[in-house]
Amino acid sequence: MTDAPASPTSTKQHGGGVAGPKPEWLKIRAPGGAKYVALKAQLRERGLHTVCEEAHCPNVEECWSGGTATLMLLGDTCTRGCRFCAVKTARKPAPPDLDEPRKSAESVKLMELEYVVLTSVDRDDQPDGGAAHFAATVRAVREASPHTLVEVLIPDFRGDPVALARLLASRPDVVAQNLETVERLTHPVRDPRAGYRQTLELLARVKRLAPGTFTKSSLMLGLGEQQDEVRTALRDLRAAGAEFVTLGQYLRPTPEHLPVQRYVTPAEFEAWRVEAESMGFLVAASGPLVRSSYRAGEFAIRAVLQRRTA
Repeated sequence: MTDAPASPTSTKQHGGGVAGPKPEWLKIRAPGGAKYVALKAQLRERGLHTVCEEAHCPNVEECWSGGTATLMLLGDTCTRGCRFCAVKTARKPAPPDLDEPRKSAESVKLMELEYVVLTSVDRDDQPDGGAAHFAATVRAVREASPHTLVEVLIPDFRGDPVALARLLASRPDVVAQNLETVERLTHPVRDPRAGYRQTLELLARVKRLAPGTFTKSSLMLGLGEQQDEVRTALRDLRAAGAEFVTLGQYLRPTPEHLPVQRYVTPAEFEAWRVEAESMGFLVAASGPLVRSSYRAGEFAIRAVLQRRTA
């Protein structure tokens, strides 16, 4: 899918600062395989949501067929309003489903997942941001599927170290919090309550509180970032201790969201992968359709975790 490696470069933006039609490498067929349809029905029966569906991920069928999936906890309504995200928002979402940890664990076992990502909407209405709910779900998955590797892609918990420690006590294999974009574009891309430095501090705090836990983050490209800004963001993530990173193309979910400034070529993404690995990232998954939870990246992360166990 990628061309020969090349140095990441900037190209002129189209249409007064907005990218033109989608290039061929971003055109994919809608998911509809038999296993995908069956698993989706089973999740709906249990009232569970996956970020794979809510975020319109282009890789959902590939991931579900390959033993990985991302479950979204704490409902499907977020208290924040990031301008890149398709998840619906409200100031006071419905209360969390207290039986969700058990149902999530049941679904992980049912789907025979080898690697599960547990993520959530932001729940600033909850005293701990949902940290205890995350921890209960990790424990339930461990009990139901002892061999499943567990990544948690978490909110920032408003920078609360007590909430983070509560989550870490459940011993997830990987803790992720997405930087999303370069520092200059953090606002307006992310909600005003999120922060570039707050994400970096959270990742660094994980290393201080649980040194054996791997950390991960993600960047979207195509929002108007400059080459040196991407490089700085990658270096900042490494300085915070992150071992895993993903880079993917930002795709506008609706006309109300931020426009795509340009489409980054497969060759550029490959070059960013090479550069990220040269900085010391153990796994760098980079490509137009790569998302923060991505089967190819999770397969590589799984290999790292299994080597450590061995």
